[in-house]
Amino acid sequence: MRSLIVCLIVGCAFLAKAQIITGADQTETYVPYLKGKRVALVVNQTSIIGKKASVDSLLSLGVKVVRIFGPEHGFRGNASNGAKVADAIDEKTGVQVLSLYGKRKKPLAEDLADIDLVVYDIQDVGARFYTYINTLHRVMESCAEHKKELMILDRPNPNGYLVDGPILEDDLHSGIGMHRIPIAHGMTIAEFAQMLNGEGWLENKRTCQLKIIKVANYSHDQPYELPVFPSPNLNSQQSILLYPSICWFEGTIISQGRGTYMPFTVLGAPALKGQYAFSFRPVSIPGMSETPLHQNQDCYGLDLRKVDLRSLRAKGQLNLQWILELYKAYPDKARFFDRSQSAQMGDFDKLAGNRNLRQQIIDGKSEAEIRQSWEPGLTTFRQLRKKYLLYP
Repeated sequence: MRSLIVCLIVGCAFLAKAQIITGADQTETYVPYLKGKRVALVVNQTSIIGKKASVDSLLSLGVKVVRIFGPEHGFRGNASNGAKVADAIDEKTGVQVLSLYGKRKKPLAEDLADIDLVVYDIQDVGARFYTYINTLHRVMESCAEHKKELMILDRPNPNGYLVDGPILEDDLHSGIGMHRIPIAHGMTIAEFAQMLNGEGWLENKRTCQLKIIKVANYSHDQPYELPVFPSPNLNSQQSILLYPSICWFEGTIISQGRGTYMPFTVLGAPALKGQYAFSFRPVSIPGMSETPLHQNQDCYGLDLRKVDLRSLRAKGQLNLQWILELYKAYPDKARFFDRSQSAQMGDFDKLAGNRNLRQQIIDGKSEAEIRQSWEPGLTTFRQLRKKYLLYP
């Protein structure tokens, strides 16, 4: 009986220890360090302590928050994909909010002149074309240039198990790809920040002084369900895990469901009528997609809302079959990647970070052949990544 009680106690202790605790939720670790300092926050709607916005919590804990910097989608997370975000005063707190997704791409000298320390706390999803890692890069450059310490309140990467895709080619650098990394990098924000420093990727190879508050009880292979969705069109756990395999469709004539309430979980186009029974109709949705591809037209294609996420994780790879299948099914192949057909289409090569993938799809290459072409770059990155990991 005694041994059973001991086992139960040990088991309960293990379960308690195993609970993931974000960096932001460990206020006892970092709030004393912030006290007496003038602080700027790089935050959005995912920046929470418990269930309360970080800015509200930190103010209530006596931290002097002087300024907020907001990324794409804005501080409150209600701006559409790609929409410019204006400076403002936060109505709830009265704190000045400066946009890093408008005219200003990174904090300026005058923005940091009255700041002692910057805190970065934004949930990422682990994909190269998700712009928050670009925001991190630019904030680190400003902090390095103006000798300000950057504290990162780290959060789990819901796609932390996934390291896959072609490495970004040097001549394809853009706002949706700034770094020589694969599509899915498998790192948390703090790990990626260490890579930016360690690889000399910041402007003039400067180094940013970092203070990292690690996630407790986290490993890369652990599933993690986000408590707050990171942007208007990633509004389900399904969409977040499918996103790395679906976002490159934005460079095609295939809708990914923008203009519906199930974005990044469906794929289709009007021209596929008769080949697929499933359909959806994109419409204008303020704050999500005002002018979606194929607006007010029935799109026929794939319903991925029931894809088994466990099998997706078990495979540990981007899904190439969906794009190979839909290209093969599309009747007018010349239109599939043709940006001139729609102002809503992106640049496929920039999304892929690779000039070969488009031609490989056109040429009917197999998945195995395409994957082989990503080497040795992908294996080299996986080895490089190990230097900067904070979690097993």
